[in-house]
Amino acid sequence: MTRSPLFKHLDRLEEYICSAIFLVMTLVGFANVLVRYLTNFSFAATQEILLNGFLLLTVFGAAIAARRSQHLAVTLFSDLLPAQARRVMEWVATVLGVILLLLSAYYCIEMINNQRASGITSPGLQVPSWYYSLGLPLGFLMIALRLVQGTLTPRNEVPDV
Repeated sequence: MTRSPLFKHLDRLEEYICSAIFLVMTLVGFANVLVRYLTNFSFAATQEILLNGFLLLTVFGAAIAARRSQHLAVTLFSDLLPAQARRVMEWVATVLGVILLLLSAYYCIEMINNQRASGITSPGLQVPSWYYSLGLPLGFLMIALRLVQGTLTPRNEVPDV
């Protein structure tokens, strides 16, 4: 069965997001180095942009790893189990992981609401801090979705790229 081009692009959504974040981070970092080299001054806001970019890259990168079934797992004991018991343990781990990720998304939304209510601003750019936190709940939800998708996908069909 062939899939529509839309689904092919949705399957790579995290990769597009990571590419855009990394491009912005590269341009901001390069501009900071260039300005510092030419003028001995530095953009104060680059550190906060790069730090938050790395955080988002980590979260969306984890979603990519979950989709490919390449997320970090300790399989010492499950490898000793028969195939059917191993599959059950894989689903138990997936359910527990999804619960943890949904809780993380929930508490990130609570954090965003708290940041909005308190009016906290970032130190460098003086923008509301919740702007930087907006991608976290989406990232955690994407990891949960891709974790289930990776568990449902037979091992011989896991995309390599």
